[in-house]
Amino acid sequence: MKKILIIGSGAREHALAQAFLRSEQVTTVIVAPGNDGMRDTGIQLAEVAVTDLIGLRELAIQQAVDLTFVGNEEPLTLGVVDVFQASGLTIFGPSKVAAQLEGSKSFTKHILEKYHIPTAQSCTVSSMADAIAAVEKLGLPIVFKLDGLALGKGVSIITSEADAKAYLSKVYKHEPKAKLVIEEYLEGVEFSIFSLVGQNGIVTHAPLAQDHKRRFDHDKGPNTGGMGAYSPVRWINSVTRQRAIAELVMPTIAAMTTEGTPFSGVLYTGVMLTADGPKVIEFNVRFGDPEAQVVLPQYTGDFYNLINQLCHGEQITSDWQTSDVYVGVVLAAEGYPEAPIKGAQVPTDKDVAPLVINFAGVKNGIASGGRVATVVAHDVNTTLAQQKVYNKIDQLDTSLQYRHDIAYQAIAHEVKE
Repeated sequence: MKKILIIGSGAREHALAQAFLRSEQVTTVIVAPGNDGMRDTGIQLAEVAVTDLIGLRELAIQQAVDLTFVGNEEPLTLGVVDVFQASGLTIFGPSKVAAQLEGSKSFTKHILEKYHIPTAQSCTVSSMADAIAAVEKLGLPIVFKLDGLALGKGVSIITSEADAKAYLSKVYKHEPKAKLVIEEYLEGVEFSIFSLVGQNGIVTHAPLAQDHKRRFDHDKGPNTGGMGAYSPVRWINSVTRQRAIAELVMPTIAAMTTEGTPFSGVLYTGVMLTADGPKVIEFNVRFGDPEAQVVLPQYTGDFYNLINQLCHGEQITSDWQTSDVYVGVVLAAEGYPEAPIKGAQVPTDKDVAPLVINFAGVKNGIASGGRVATVVAHDVNTTLAQQKVYNKIDQLDTSLQYRHDIAYQAIAHEVKE
């Protein structure tokens, strides 16, 4: 029987652990470091930091782990896959250099522009003067992206010249040579494609997902790591999905191979459907959170078999459900994202049953971080799935906060139909 190691600590990693445990071949999933909410039968926690690459490798060796899945982006950009593979360990994720697709916005823009993959016009700058010139060239509104990892929060959309100058002044006051990618603002509908990429270019694409970044209802308030998501996105038709895969995803995978930096692992393509067709907003090199919580339950085959076959470049048969829509709502600490207040009581599995809850910032049954848990429901359409999840969480005795309109775009389309 198989033993799996998952690297990370949040609700995404909890959902990954559950996906592996649905395999009849998997008896044990170790999550490093995990969190106290992960109490499912078969899950063990290991207090090894995601940045301790050698410690993670030694854990995998000592525990005789059969396969490692990297949930968190930070160890990927530090090179955990290279470290594991150098010791002959099976691990699913991109190499350090391939992980630059998330770790470096300028690297990504170079690949997209070199291979003529549709994306926003942009300038990469490293001085205040060049940044101001880029704003003048691209016009308002405009998008600023910090070059490195930003945990899903490094994007700022600026609508006025005064706000642009204030933003740039703040950035360059702290770091005079900070690297920024400055992009034209794209109008359209945003959605996400998750592609599981194996050796030899073998790939399967999960159902489309759409997340909700803003903290408050009606897309108000600050950007967050994500307040909820749903999948599949039925109102984006299969022709558009296939076009995005054909024009954005597959050319990027091919380009990485051509560049001598072949990609394997989870390629998360953030897409904007514009009047000119789909364009790349960004890439991540792991599952999104909270998208993982609504995408992973849709895999009806043996998830261990799928990932193991991808790791070894073997032909796959992938099985994704098509009957239901999954809606996930994030429960967050009061004050999130600016100043989360710890200490709130966290609902248990029993509190939300028969729905699924994936835990994130939990310590000894109380909130210890910003995003605390994701509650997931599914039904034959988005409206019914949304009703299920809110009927449950609205009854919870908790001070945790959440949005009340997750999946609103899909529901608006269902009402029209």
